[in-house]
Amino acid sequence: MSAVTETKPAFDGKAARQVARETRRHEKSAQKRLTSKTATLIAIIIAIFWTIPTFSLFVTSFRPGADSQTSGWWTVFVDPAFTLDNYFDALTSGGTALTLGESFLNSLAIAIPATIIPIALASLAAYAFAWIDFKGKNFLFVFVFALQIVPIQMALVPLLTLFSRGLEINGVAVFPGFELRGVEHSFATVWIAHAIFALPLAIFLLHNFISEIPSEVIEAARVDGAGHGQIFFRMILPLAMPAIASFGIFQFLWVWNDLLVATIFAPSSSLPLTQTLNSLSGSWGDRWYLQSAGTFISIIVPLIVFFALQRFFVRGLLAGATKG
Repeated sequence: MSAVTETKPAFDGKAARQVARETRRHEKSAQKRLTSKTATLIAIIIAIFWTIPTFSLFVTSFRPGADSQTSGWWTVFVDPAFTLDNYFDALTSGGTALTLGESFLNSLAIAIPATIIPIALASLAAYAFAWIDFKGKNFLFVFVFALQIVPIQMALVPLLTLFSRGLEINGVAVFPGFELRGVEHSFATVWIAHAIFALPLAIFLLHNFISEIPSEVIEAARVDGAGHGQIFFRMILPLAMPAIASFGIFQFLWVWNDLLVATIFAPSSSLPLTQTLNSLSGSWGDRWYLQSAGTFISIIVPLIVFFALQRFFVRGLLAGATKG
């Protein structure tokens, strides 16, 4: 019985180099087809024209008021003069129930809980829709998804009625402390309103991300005796953190820049920055350089949040939006 000797084919370096050259050639060809010098130039020009008004407001916010009223912002390049008095005056200006500085703190008190509450509820609901079988799950998920098409304006009056009258079941108040008359120094109504409006989109995005987690991982945890609580807190939350962070950024920016919901639900002592800035625009009159300073005060926090976590914003939203 003769032994059969198996010989391995010799490595063909020339063929490998040829394949590498062909790959690079195809990459360059694809890059050439997908890029255009004309389109790049047009995009740069649009970006410049889009940025000029914002840059002019930024320069005006640091110029003395007398200079802003007598000369254009571009004169700063030949006669530079800057001051921080505009920001100090803007933060301490009154004219309404609150100063701009107090409203800045109110915006933080509104935006942070109004971001955490819907994320906490939506992550639990998304896990249930993705990994727990119950009757009517698909219909309920479609119903929740369809709530995204309901305009916010349609829900304002019913919510306002609910908060003003309270909700009772069998004579027992379910939300006894949420009446508008009883929360003059509270943010509860604004938190609840923002959470309600954010839940449909949050559940949809987080469900699509959580449902992509391999089922083998979940089954292995169940075999080891883990319950739903352990699976959710020890496995789902760490794995879904990109989607959670991305939606958190989206929700925080939306709540921070909101004016409609705050105007309807926030009591006079809890007005956010957008509402106070809008009210002060009339009392400041022709001192529009203070309006410029107040505008940049309002965008400091959103800029910090976005640039610090923007990598999660793109990665999480794309991961959660590719499956449905």
